[in-house]
Amino acid sequence: MGNIWRVIVACAVLSVTATVLAQERQAPFRKGDPGVSDPILTKEVHPRYTREAMQARIEGTIEMDAVVREDGSVGDVTITRSLDDKYGLDEEAVKAMKQWQFKPGTKDDKPVTVVVSVTMSFTLK
Repeated sequence: MGNIWRVIVACAVLSVTATVLAQERQAPFRKGDPGVSDPILTKEVHPRYTREAMQARIEGTIEMDAVVREDGSVGDVTITRSLDDKYGLDEEAVKAMKQWQFKPGTKDDKPVTVVVSVTMSFTLK
């Protein structure tokens, strides 16, 4: 395939943060609180590696906090550790994250909004 780079983008949910927001906007629950379960990933979308980032040979990880809503969709996404705001990898990671789907977390058997920590890795091979 000549000089075409093969790109592997590995995405993984590393951990669920301790922050869980109640439906009623009460004080946040913490991971491990009685009756609180973590969201379960059901659909993962990999981010696109931009041409500019490939040419610049940018590799590494982006860390984000993402709000998993009561319906399992992803709401707000905040980058907590940037990899690349110049060549578009941070933006592509957020776009991909917003397409993920989860079985929502629950509190007392009712869906609740949960903030999860996610790391996406960009690797050139």
